[in-house]
Amino acid sequence: RLTARWSELEPWPDVGRVLGALAAEVPLGTVTNCSESLGRVAAGRVGVPLDPVVTAERAGSYKPRPEPYRLALDELGLAPHEVLFVAGSGYDLVGAGGVGMPVYWHNRRGLDAPPEAPDPLRVERSLLPLVEVVRGGS
Repeated sequence: RLTARWSELEPWPDVGRVLGALAAEVPLGTVTNCSESLGRVAAGRVGVPLDPVVTAERAGSYKPRPEPYRLALDELGLAPHEVLFVAGSGYDLVGAGGVGMPVYWHNRRGLDAPPEAPDPLRVERSLLPLVEVVRGGS
């Protein structure tokens, strides 16, 4: 039933607005634990093109293992320190941080980070501050 209604899922409020503001300035991609087909449907719902779309199926492992994050870096052609990973889960702090990416944690619910997680660059309940962070503010 979830699969049948996957295309009806809506992104969090502000996702389209924030990504739209950044799309002309930086490459935008996603790393998801979805299958290839569902990951592409979900990526298509955010209102801006995402490339790469790295799925667990294509990476051969699930987050927070390092393989999906490394595949995204390879496809972007960027080093970890050149990327800001936007995490929706504390476990992305472990995975993205573990391969050397700085992380903006969109901690909408105010959850605790896993004990093994490195500190994020920034923690916010909203995505709105992300635009300033990407543009060099803090």
